[in-house]
Amino acid sequence: MSPILLAIVPSQGPATGGNTVTLVGSGLTGATAVTFGSTPATFTVLFDGAITATAPAGSGTVPVTVTTPSGTSNPVNYTYQEPAAPVIMALVPPVGLAMGGLPVLIVGTHLSGTTAVTFGAVPAANFTVLGDGAVLAISPPGSGTVQVTVTTGAGTSNGASYTYL
Repeated sequence: MSPILLAIVPSQGPATGGNTVTLVGSGLTGATAVTFGSTPATFTVLFDGAITATAPAGSGTVPVTVTTPSGTSNPVNYTYQEPAAPVIMALVPPVGLAMGGLPVLIVGTHLSGTTAVTFGAVPAANFTVLGDGAVLAISPPGSGTVQVTVTTGAGTSNGASYTYL
């Protein structure tokens, strides 16, 4: 009897791949291949009803199947998502001294892959990614009101106003 797939958890992931998914079903013991579309994935059979696999890079929605000596399973869809651009929701505090050197907490979403923080056209003196929702940056010297932006591999964020006193 061919293997049966009931679900893939999670059923979506980054276009770059590399994330772990769990295939749930029956008859999975002895699996010889797991494919995402036509691309093979590395995998480990946990037991007859579950396999963990590392999603390969891809795009769009692809059928995932498991092959065993008994045959190939029914397909279950997996959707690749393009990374989302960072978004800044708030700066804490939104003001600082002209000489710079003060910590500024940047609060937002999709910040975990931050590669640069700028205050106007000037790079932050230093920054630390605290997670997907926050970056702590050290303000550079400046004057007036400037737009703070965050850059990740998915693009550059909206600007948030920061005023030098």
